[in-house]
Amino acid sequence: MPIQKLKIILNSNIFLCFIVITTLIVVIYNINNVSSKYNIDDKNIIGIVTDLVKDKDKTIITIKAKENVKVYYYNDTNINLGDKVEVIGKLKEIENSTIFNLFNYKKYMLSKNTYFMMNATKINLINKNKNPLYEIKKYLISRINKIKKSEYLHTFILGNTNNISDDILNSYRVNGISHLFSVSGMHITLLSTIILYILNKIKKNNINYIFVIIFLLFYMFLTNFTPSVIRATLLFVALTLNKFLKLNISTFKILLIILCLSLINNPYNIYNVGFKFSYLISLFLIFYNSLISKYNGYIKKTIITSFISFLASIPILINNYFSINIMTIFNNIIFVPLVSILIFPVSLIVLFIPKLSFIYEILINILENLSLIISKFKIEIILCHINIFLVLLYYIVIVFILQSFKKGNYKSLILLIILISIHSNINYIRNNPYVTFIDVNQGDSSLIHLPYNRANILIDTGGIYNYDISSNIINYLKSEGIKSINFLIITHGDFDHMGSSINLINNFKVDKVIFNCGKYNELEQNLIDNLNKKKIPYYSCISKLDIVDNNLYFLNTGNYDNENDSSNVIYFNYNNYKFLFMGDAGVVKENDILEKYNIKNIDVLKVGHHGSKTSSSKEFINIINPKYSLISVGKNNRYNHPNTEVLENLKNSKIYRTDINGSIMFNIKSKLKIKTKN
Repeated sequence: MPIQKLKIILNSNIFLCFIVITTLIVVIYNINNVSSKYNIDDKNIIGIVTDLVKDKDKTIITIKAKENVKVYYYNDTNINLGDKVEVIGKLKEIENSTIFNLFNYKKYMLSKNTYFMMNATKINLINKNKNPLYEIKKYLISRINKIKKSEYLHTFILGNTNNISDDILNSYRVNGISHLFSVSGMHITLLSTIILYILNKIKKNNINYIFVIIFLLFYMFLTNFTPSVIRATLLFVALTLNKFLKLNISTFKILLIILCLSLINNPYNIYNVGFKFSYLISLFLIFYNSLISKYNGYIKKTIITSFISFLASIPILINNYFSINIMTIFNNIIFVPLVSILIFPVSLIVLFIPKLSFIYEILINILENLSLIISKFKIEIILCHINIFLVLLYYIVIVFILQSFKKGNYKSLILLIILISIHSNINYIRNNPYVTFIDVNQGDSSLIHLPYNRANILIDTGGIYNYDISSNIINYLKSEGIKSINFLIITHGDFDHMGSSINLINNFKVDKVIFNCGKYNELEQNLIDNLNKKKIPYYSCISKLDIVDNNLYFLNTGNYDNENDSSNVIYFNYNNYKFLFMGDAGVVKENDILEKYNIKNIDVLKVGHHGSKTSSSKEFINIINPKYSLISVGKNNRYNHPNTEVLENLKNSKIYRTDINGSIMFNIKSKLKIKTKN
């Protein structure tokens, strides 16, 4: 095709509309029609090791075969990058998120062409690596590992943040500077500029661009083809062709075409947060480059660049982190020059001159401590999860504001302030009472949300010994626009009901805490010590909780010599829909409840003790006659909950289980509307 004809086509708005519409059709058609090239019963996978991370007790490997497979191996292994191996074990489909609105790991992994994970029992080496690219990568990793603060060299050189501590990473996220720690356009621009400068010093020639492109393609391989590196590299290649072929296509159009092609290639990229941040922020910065150019001086340009980036990221932040930090704009003024002018260039220098790592260590310590300090001064606005129509509304307002800025009209910013203000306080105007049984694996946690934000009541916090579930609970609360828990009710002192309570009160606003009757055990006393430090009031053995026009009744029946029967059993009636939360109460407590209270025709029963045979006797179930029975239980748990006899007792009710259905929400309207996560 002649260059002139290609130029006409690529510059045509019709072509641009065609590729955008084609992308939408491909994404919509394919997004829920994914299938694996493997069968769940396949026992062995043969492929190349493309990624390898050694953890304390396991090795995590990515195998490139018919498709990528993530492998967990719990024994020592001498395999390395580039090796061809046979992995023997059991395939397991990566699971969807089981809590409403939260990060979906399965969809994220599909963006990496990974459908299955495998717990390997054996790994057989077929061939040692013969690919020189992997040898270079292994050498580079080995060299990096010998340098102080190597976790940051892994980050800035290879795009891997796995070795940076969670507290530090969280401070970067809170401060809104996480983008500085993913290899992106800034890194690619600096690397390509350095290489071109060196090559031009040797001999100025257009062929030098080919060498740069070859290097950048290799760099994509080094960074495991992360979205931001792919974007920056493809943009460099496209701009180079645009320049030498004199196509005169705008940078914005080029990037939009690259975005469309990336989504056509893998529609699941829309679930990759890094992909969305990378493309959307870049598109906004390119489109509004003329606005940035209006300002003189480094600081002014940094402020407006940070402001545009912040605006572009707002809908993404809302639907992934359910909050925005207003200080982000100002934080970038501090951290962008620190990272881009100092730390990243020094990373490259230290890679070649390791003896200078002491300077690097000082810079990293400054970076980390500064981030931790500044993160304490966040101005966080909690914003509930939004649908696609509200996402579009946000972007319409954002574009209108930036267009107004180009004309020198800064008053338009008030539109965004109004939108965020309404969004932030939506629960005060929303008549939407609901009860959510949150999937916390083998444990209990339930949220009662009353209309117009009258009260938010959390019953138990769950607690898994090898995983802190509190972050999931907090993120779910924020995703619903909930800013505080008015009452945290601890049914009893077992770990699976209150193990995450301390982390919850340390990271989320809790007004009051209610304990059950009886003596405090060690877990409860630890929580009380933390409540005292934070001056949060707490109560125990109450009979009723008055909340505006609604009451929660605590069915106290006496003192017991075991923690389970001492559970708070809570009766809640809203709009004549009756809820009964049994905690871990057993048959003895159930009989006492039947003697003391007239409880019949329950609409929703939170089944006692995760469906254990020690609870939910046939007599008790027949008398309370639940319409819906909710069992909060972990998948494939070691207790074999729920018990088959209990399921038989509950057979006249509709049974929901968190191990099967994920989280379950009961919306209390004129009739109960039930929504499950899975």
